Amino acid sequence: MAGPLLQLRDVSLAFRGVQALTGLSFDVAEGEICALIGPNGAGKSSLLNVINGVYRADAGEIVFDGRRFEAISPFKAAHLGIGRTFQHNALFKRLTVLDNVLAGLGRHSRTTLFENAFHIGRDAAEERAFRARAERIIAFLDLTPYAGAVVSTLPYGTQKRVDLARALVGEPRLLLLDEPMAGMNQEEKQEMAGFVAEVNASFGTTIVLIEHDVGIVMGLAGHVVVLDYGRKVADGAPEAVRSNPDVIAAYLGTVH
Repeated sequence: MAGPLLQLRDVSLAFRGVQALTGLSFDVAEGEICALIGPNGAGKSSLLNVINGVYRADAGEIVFDGRRFEAISPFKAAHLGIGRTFQHNALFKRLTVLDNVLAGLGRHSRTTLFENAFHIGRDAAEERAFRARAERIIAFLDLTPYAGAVVSTLPYGTQKRVDLARALVGEPRLLLLDEPMAGMNQEEKQEMAGFVAEVNASFGTTIVLIEHDVGIVMGLAGHVVVLDYGRKVADGAPEAVRSNPDVIAAYLGTVH
């Protein structure tokens, strides 16, 4: 079995005295799909924000690919190979699908400002390579018919796929997906789940995703971590987590 690509050790985070995460520890193996589930306000998005540097944890450490850090910037996280989508699309609504996906390659540019401004030196070759790379990902996610369309004109579910494409084009080793199926009907959820599974299978990308639909999670993820009020209440295979009384209590409010 592959070793852990991501390790969290006693990670805690608070906002003005309100505890968002408390002593959180778990590992994510390289090449797996790990789902974070739990009620609203459980700390799931806060955890993704800590992993990719949007928030700085108050305590604990993160180990990514053997590198230990207590704090990291989003730019540094992206440079290390951590990609991210957000619950609410942060797309450039007035740009085309292709231009949005190309925006995900900004950190990979090696051209100077002078070369870029006058389209000389490495700029032309890099532009061709980036466009080819973006078009491959667009085709992979069945977005080719929309490549020239302005994003704001597209259905919500298609926009979520564009968001995934932009995160994926940078070839991250770890992909953090914050509710990639939020707001979708069941058919759209199944379609998106299929794309997430295919990303994992085709590219070997390690994925950590937040999803509220437990049925989708059980069919997609091989590893499930359950949070409740910022604490881990379960961590393991989907079958074991499903029958865990602490998980049932977290979702249903039952006493056991």
